[in-house]
Amino acid sequence: MTISQLKYVLAVAKYQNFTEAAKHSFVTQPTLSMQIQKLEDELNIKIFNRKKKPIALTEIGKKIVEQAKTIVNESQRMNDIVDQQKGFIGGEFRLGIIPTIIPTLLPMFLKVFIKKYPKVNLIINELTTEEIIIQLINGNIDVGIAATPLENEAIKERVLYYEPFVGFIPENHRLYKNEKLDVNDLDINEILLLEDGHCFKDNIINLCNPIKHMSPKHFELESGNFTTLIKLAKEGLGMTLLPYLDSIELTENDRKYLREFETPVPAREVSLVYHKSQLKIQMVEALKESIDGVVRGAISFNDVEIISPLQK
Repeated sequence: MTISQLKYVLAVAKYQNFTEAAKHSFVTQPTLSMQIQKLEDELNIKIFNRKKKPIALTEIGKKIVEQAKTIVNESQRMNDIVDQQKGFIGGEFRLGIIPTIIPTLLPMFLKVFIKKYPKVNLIINELTTEEIIIQLINGNIDVGIAATPLENEAIKERVLYYEPFVGFIPENHRLYKNEKLDVNDLDINEILLLEDGHCFKDNIINLCNPIKHMSPKHFELESGNFTTLIKLAKEGLGMTLLPYLDSIELTENDRKYLREFETPVPAREVSLVYHKSQLKIQMVEALKESIDGVVRGAISFNDVEIISPLQK
């Protein structure tokens, strides 16, 4: 049994096709098939049901794949141990970022980071908070950027910044004439929300007065991005709340609809998150330093109240 054989098994399990698995493993399809067959012969089992289309795992194959993930991940950590000892900052570094953060934060630090650390191969994926937790635990990514706290014992959190919420209020809204917003004035029935799966939506629901329940509307819409919510608000269909970094990119004309909150300002906590056994600490520190450097000047709010997606 070899690490390469286990990697080939994982590739076939992922792509459910021997040709695709071989392509992504950078070997020929006959080589990959032969190595997997050798492993099956050694274990005296069938890992894959080749008669099914697409190829499927057998029951014992599912267990083999789970164990293979652990073995392959641990084998890769040998290089991490050596790099940590040498203080080397380079190699593959897999990063997951939630959808409500990636459009604003990534352009701010990416160019700075890759210029300062040219030996790092940064692989970035847009993932939901739930996906980030799963991928960290499974060892598929090294670090995530998400709204916290996550309250997961297997994951460490390093706070990057606190991002205030800002109201986007159309002219026909009852709060438009207010110079600043008060949390107690918010009504969940008037707020345009992101779709399920976005922790920012949970932030807003928890922020609003719990006494006010959601009531039937003339229409229901949950969007996957803030741009749609802003356009609907401008049409007079409701108000919405934005993360501060999204608000600074608005046009001068749209900025007239923005309203900050009275102190204490509601905000979300944004953190670097990684598995407690993570060994690429030099890269984690390098990433944190790069983000700290660009965000520090962009967010100057001092008196903020953290709104957790776990609060009810």
